[in-house]
Amino acid sequence: MRVLLSIKPEYAEKILNGTKRFEYRRAVPRNEAVRTVVIYATMPVGKVVGEFEVAGVLREKPSSLWTRTKEASGITREFFDSYFSGREEAMAIAVRKPKRYAKPKNLEDVSGSATPPQSFQYLPEG
Repeated sequence: MRVLLSIKPEYAEKILNGTKRFEYRRAVPRNEAVRTVVIYATMPVGKVVGEFEVAGVLREKPSSLWTRTKEASGITREFFDSYFSGREEAMAIAVRKPKRYAKPKNLEDVSGSATPPQSFQYLPEG
């Protein structure tokens, strides 16, 4: 199973070049059959640019999660703290085998909608 995530272009690039190996989220798909994340790079890119395999999902207190993942976070501690401010639990999707598409795809061609997902969107296989 695949999901589509909206990711800021700078973070999408870091995932695809291998320097960001965790994608932090306040909500993750509950379906454990999800094996692939398809990356929609938000504006100004506005294209589906690649994908990666899900190596696992970490769920911990924010401070513990940061300690475990900071070396491959691709973000600053300040951004992390701001993003999870007031939260008891923080989540990170572990990235494996990122793959950049040779030609970025239109969102509508991938998701069937011109509107990017706020959090994530399940996608059909294929």
